[in-house]
Amino acid sequence: MKCTMPGLVNYAVAPRSVELREVPIPKIGPKDVLLKVEAVSICGSDLHQWLGSLSWKVNYPCILGHEFGGSIVETGPEVKGFREGDRVVSETAAVIDERSPYTRQGLYNLDPSRLGFGYGVDGAMTQFVQVPERCLHFVPDGLPFEKAALTEPCSVAYNAVCVNGRVRPGDRVLVIGPGPIGLLCAMMARLSGAGHLVVCGLPADAKRLAVARQLGANAALESGVLDYVRELGDGLGVDVVIDAAGVSATMQLAMQAVRPAGQIIKVGWGPQPLGYNLDPLVQKAVTLQGSFSHNWPVWERVISMIASGQINLDLVINRVARLEEWEECFEKMHAGEYVKAVMRPN
Repeated sequence: MKCTMPGLVNYAVAPRSVELREVPIPKIGPKDVLLKVEAVSICGSDLHQWLGSLSWKVNYPCILGHEFGGSIVETGPEVKGFREGDRVVSETAAVIDERSPYTRQGLYNLDPSRLGFGYGVDGAMTQFVQVPERCLHFVPDGLPFEKAALTEPCSVAYNAVCVNGRVRPGDRVLVIGPGPIGLLCAMMARLSGAGHLVVCGLPADAKRLAVARQLGANAALESGVLDYVRELGDGLGVDVVIDAAGVSATMQLAMQAVRPAGQIIKVGWGPQPLGYNLDPLVQKAVTLQGSFSHNWPVWERVISMIASGQINLDLVINRVARLEEWEECFEKMHAGEYVKAVMRPN
C-alpha cells in the first residue's frame, strides 16, 4: 500500500481555507480499524468550516468529513467484534473520556472532552481513516454506502425529534430551516405522527422547500409563517417547533410560533448573539430543549430504518461525486441546489 493519499484538509479558520492535499495514510492503534472510505457525505458543519462561520474549536489542519461508511482493511490486535472486509459506518465521537460520568451513562455524545471526526481529529474526506472499534456499526449487505453514510445526520434528527423531542400523533409541528438536518427532522416528525407539518425557509431555499413538500410537509413556506400558524386550529401556535437553522435569529420566530406549554427543540448551530429578550419563553412556560449528536442505540435503530426504507433518502441525496469534485458539491449545497452530496473517495 502507498504511504499517502488525497485528503480534503481544512487548514485555517479564514473563509475557504480548504484544499485537497497529499496526506499520510494513518497508522492504527490496538483498538482501532483502518477503514477504506466508500462514501462520505457533506454536512452543514463542513460548509461552516469551509466558510469560516463556525462556532466550535477546530484542530487545524484537519481532514473534513464525519458522515461516512466503508470497508475494514486492517484491524488492531485488540479488536474483537469486527474483521477485515466488514461493511460498517462510524459514529462521530472519535475521542471520549471513558471515565466520564456521561460516558458511563451511555451519553458519551455529551462528554465535554469529546472530539469528533472532521474537526477534533482527521475525518473521512479521504481514502482511509482510523476509527476506534467502539464507533462502528455493521451495514446490511443490501444497503448502498451512499445511503449508509447518511446514518449520522439521520441519527442527529432522530435524537432531536424522537429522543429529546416530544412530538405526538396529531401534533402541529413547525420546522425552521430546510437544510439537510431540518428536512430529516421533518421526516422524523412525520414518522412520529405529526398531524400538520410546516417547514419554513428563505426564498433561496425554494428547491429544498419543494423537497419538504415531497417528504410530506403540509406547507413549505418562504414567508408569512406566523400568519399561517395563526390559522391553524385554535390559533394559539404549534405544539412543537424544531429550530434547525444555522443562525440565532430564528429562535425569536420559534418563540412567537410555539403555543403556551409547547416545546422548542434547538438543533441548529448559530454563533451570533440573540439580540432580543426571552420573556416570551417565560410567559408561555415553553420547554426549550437543546439536542446534540447521538449515541449507540440511536444509530442501531436508524440503520434498520434506512435499510427497511422507513427512512427514504432518495429525495435527499442529489449528487454522488468523486472526491476531486468536492468544490462543486460544497458550492451547490451552500447555494441550496443540493440537499445532500455524497463523495466516493475510492
